[in-house]
Amino acid sequence: MPTIHNLGFPRIGKKRELKFALEDYWQAKSSEDDLQILGQQLRQTHWQAQHQLDFVPVGDFSFYDHVLDTSLLVGNIPQRFVQDKDIDQTPLDQYFAIARGRSSHACSCTGEHDMDEETLSASEMTKWFDTNYHYIVPEFSKDTQFSLHAEHLLAQIYEAKEYGHSIKPVILGPVSYLWLGKEKDESDKLALLDGLLAVYGELLLHLGEAGIEWLQIDEPILVTELTPEWQHALRVAYYQLQHGPIKLLLTTYFGELQENLQLVCDLPVNGLHINAIDNEAEISKLIDWLPAHKILSLGVINGRNIWKTDLNKLLDYLEPIYERLQERLWLAPSCSLLHVPVDLASEQEGSGHILDEEVLSWLAFAIQKLAELDVLAKALTQGRDTCKQVLRDNQQAIDSRHHSQRVNDPLVKKRVNTINDDWGKRHLPYQQRVLLQKKRFHLPLYPTTTIGSFPQTKHIRSIRKQYRQGELTHTEYQQAMNQEIALSVQEQEALGLDVFVHGEAERNDMVEYFGEQLNGYVFTRFAWVQSYGSRCVKPPIIYGDISRPKAMTTEWIQYAQSLTDKPMKGMLTGPVTMLNWSFVRDDQPRSQTCLQLALAIRDEVLDLESAGVGIIQIDEAALREGLPLRKKQWQSYLDWAIDAFRISANGVQDDTQIHTHMCYSEFNDIIAAIAHMDADVITIETSRSDMELLDVFDDYQYPNEIGPGVYDIHSPNIPTVESIVALMQKASERIPPQRLWINPDCGLKTRHWDEVKPALNNMIKASQVLRTMMCQHFSGQFSK
Repeated sequence: MPTIHNLGFPRIGKKRELKFALEDYWQAKSSEDDLQILGQQLRQTHWQAQHQLDFVPVGDFSFYDHVLDTSLLVGNIPQRFVQDKDIDQTPLDQYFAIARGRSSHACSCTGEHDMDEETLSASEMTKWFDTNYHYIVPEFSKDTQFSLHAEHLLAQIYEAKEYGHSIKPVILGPVSYLWLGKEKDESDKLALLDGLLAVYGELLLHLGEAGIEWLQIDEPILVTELTPEWQHALRVAYYQLQHGPIKLLLTTYFGELQENLQLVCDLPVNGLHINAIDNEAEISKLIDWLPAHKILSLGVINGRNIWKTDLNKLLDYLEPIYERLQERLWLAPSCSLLHVPVDLASEQEGSGHILDEEVLSWLAFAIQKLAELDVLAKALTQGRDTCKQVLRDNQQAIDSRHHSQRVNDPLVKKRVNTINDDWGKRHLPYQQRVLLQKKRFHLPLYPTTTIGSFPQTKHIRSIRKQYRQGELTHTEYQQAMNQEIALSVQEQEALGLDVFVHGEAERNDMVEYFGEQLNGYVFTRFAWVQSYGSRCVKPPIIYGDISRPKAMTTEWIQYAQSLTDKPMKGMLTGPVTMLNWSFVRDDQPRSQTCLQLALAIRDEVLDLESAGVGIIQIDEAALREGLPLRKKQWQSYLDWAIDAFRISANGVQDDTQIHTHMCYSEFNDIIAAIAHMDADVITIETSRSDMELLDVFDDYQYPNEIGPGVYDIHSPNIPTVESIVALMQKASERIPPQRLWINPDCGLKTRHWDEVKPALNNMIKASQVLRTMMCQHFSGQFSK
């Protein structure tokens, strides 16, 4: 019988138990013991949910991020977080300080801070390969030293064994760990490999003493384009680690091995896991090339999407492979199930489920995907007749989705075919548009704004919940939301911002809010996945062709604009982000679905402009995370992604100002594509990187306006006036001040008002300081 196993299970719990426990701890509403007990309960629940597997993963659970866990495992703590003997700080507080800044209890629910306490900047956070998960970037220098701290991993191993589970620990491989990190000086992080390998070798000895047979060691960089130096590092690592006392399952995911295929076959490990989704050619080669003593684990269940697997079709493919490999064949999901919701059964509980039975029959979440693995194993060893009814039901669901009239809309497809090049072009170039926009808006130097959302208070969430449950009429709901919008406008007036937003009180999520009003989407109640730390998102599901039945935002924005003479931004989510932050249909190219989304957003942009809205922000927070893992495939993606944005944005008049926003990502290598978006203003995250993300502008003359983020909204830290001025001075070394905006890194929905107001107040004061400095500079030049 083929061995079935899992690479990782969702951490957050079926009802986001981990999220709420973390936030209670950070707000000093619970103790560390409370949090640890909750973690133990979740691990036990997750292991029990995987009981049908031959090996359950251990070490995949994390209180924040598995890459940060690896940093602590190998003793790589940034020097600024090394505990001062005079400061009473637990290891857990130190852990959260690295992820969030300051320390876990420094920001209470009241938002009060000890002004004498040293402010600690959080470590940088960025996208995990091409997913919507974010990891804490390891920091390295020439002085970095490693030491083993395996007590937490070993404790979880003994915990799982105590409950009788057959286990397979999971760790991030040493070479990928180095590759994912960043040097904080001019050193070469590969020079640290020998010291890191010594720690990994020590870890393997401890795992052997703990009775571990197999270790899953993840090297996801093997699906990227590696230089000869990094390929050599992998050889060095695994030729050294082969002498350990346990068997190594080298694990890759998210893509194909391509030029690394032969390298992987040659590495002295006991088994290899490979993504098997649409990867038949490589698997055929591996079956021929892989030495006969090595295990081949195939990731045959898609770990990144929520569609049911076509089990009959998959069995047609697997049966001859199993006949050849027999016990050398292992089966698993393609990657960790971290990227999918926990359990589809949650959607059917109670009376409030919103998915109809037809769509439910098309879906599979983490627990259902593991059940699919179990069916595959039984069918391969005992014959399909032993699973006859399950396979028949599966085929019926596959056929239902394929033939459903809800999926295909001929009118949408016809409209997509009418798109031509002119739809993506503005009438005038930016250099001429900007003159018209300055004349219309009369904004000062260093104009200030926010990215869109203001704090989503318990009161706001309660109003939306009452409305969903039918306890409020539409009129009552609208009045309540208008009150929240009015409050946001009042706060902005008091602060003195230059360009306002309406605060987005009516929006549950920047993708879900729009998807709920578009044809072709369906929604869930409990399909949460982790984005980072306690931040969870509930991606909508694109099952069919997309169209917009009516305007989605104009009424709210018009009301907000009626309350002030300041410009009010219309706030939209762009087509590429709508795509990349949804679970997307897999029966047509993503590029085609993105064009359908672009047309829907274009219609909304034009409606906003017709309603008198002169500044419209179209967020493309997820542009980069859709990039293929190999650079040679980037241009194809960027061509259709940028075209989709331009189609959505560029139907407006030239005195309408188009903004876009991008979240935590590296932009240096796609800056030309970003410039081709031709947005009048782009706002980006830069505060955690200390403006390092602007280094690209040393060599690339970006033509339009930029708002580099100066307030890290993912940290409880409140930026000082001096720190904001310093960041903007760094920015002005690369971008002329006449083209700089001042804004936070991202939306403010997750923060509290008593954090937001002092932070924004400091931002306003910083803008005033900078304007004064510029006036003095110009006066000095004039006097000369």
